[in-house]
Amino acid sequence: MHPFWRDTLRHGLQVLAFCCVIAVFTTMMWPGSGYARQLVHSISIGMITWAVIEFGRLLVPAQHCHRNPDTGGHGWPRGWRGVALTAAGIAAGFFGGTRLARLLLGDVTEYPQRDLVLGLLVTVAAGTVASFYFHARGQAAALQASRAAAERDATEARLRLLQSQLEPHMLFNTLANLRALIGVDPPAAQRMVDRLNDYLRATLDASRATTHPLSAEFERLRDYLDLMAIRMGPRLAASFDLPEALRDLPVPPLILQPLVENAIRHGLEPQVAGGRIDVRAERVGDTLRLTVADTGAGFDATHVREGRFGMAQVIERVASSTGGRGVVHVQSAPGAGTTVALELPIDQASA
Repeated sequence: MHPFWRDTLRHGLQVLAFCCVIAVFTTMMWPGSGYARQLVHSISIGMITWAVIEFGRLLVPAQHCHRNPDTGGHGWPRGWRGVALTAAGIAAGFFGGTRLARLLLGDVTEYPQRDLVLGLLVTVAAGTVASFYFHARGQAAALQASRAAAERDATEARLRLLQSQLEPHMLFNTLANLRALIGVDPPAAQRMVDRLNDYLRATLDASRATTHPLSAEFERLRDYLDLMAIRMGPRLAASFDLPEALRDLPVPPLILQPLVENAIRHGLEPQVAGGRIDVRAERVGDTLRLTVADTGAGFDATHVREGRFGMAQVIERVASSTGGRGVVHVQSAPGAGTTVALELPIDQASA
């Protein structure tokens, strides 16, 4: 069902229930008429009032209405337009509803003037209360939607800030490696410049997005490790395991690269023989688990945030991009290598 008609039906049912309650009070005011007759009057007046207001607001230009967060269209009219629409609905409901109720009940005699005045007062009071209820609910929903949008924008800005911190870090590390190669192996330095140029050209646009496919993340890791292999040669080995079913899942860009950089800088480079890096993706229930494991020097995992620029940013990005539901696990010990696993909820990615 279209969101507009779903909302319209919900509002109509709420008004119908409200009319049943009003009929209880009017029966107490006119006990001789009985609840059934008062219910006919209440529903006739209430539903006409609701219909005029519910569909009349569509005639008010959208710029003068609150935005409906569910449908994106007309909400409650602002200012005097809302008051005027409410007054028109109440007037139409009372006069049209009273006539409709008399027709349905077969009443041919005119109602006493006193009863008509009391009925009008009840209609005005009930219509005002019901209109205020719908106005307050609509305004609260609009404010909540605006707040949610602002929170999403703030999260996106924070992710971009964290990402902008990581990109220069990767570039500085590469330039430092390039400087070391220029003096000892100029041909290798030239190959590294060419590879860096290709890498930056291929990833510049993608790195400005808040998410990209997991396959793109793995491709960027391969490009980065190709850069590092020029300097480290056979001391660096790597493997990638990405199941076909997970290739299109969206992940934050550069979420794994800082882990690979740390594995090389703190794990493999200190060892004469170098070592191996294994990058793996797997699905565990409703969780995407991304693992970067190395056979390097290892470290005391209780000091994971110290001396490793990328780790703190990765932990913060996982928390920000998943609304606090993501988890980072670090397993390491001196001489035993390091394994870092990121657990990201799949539901928001695959929806």
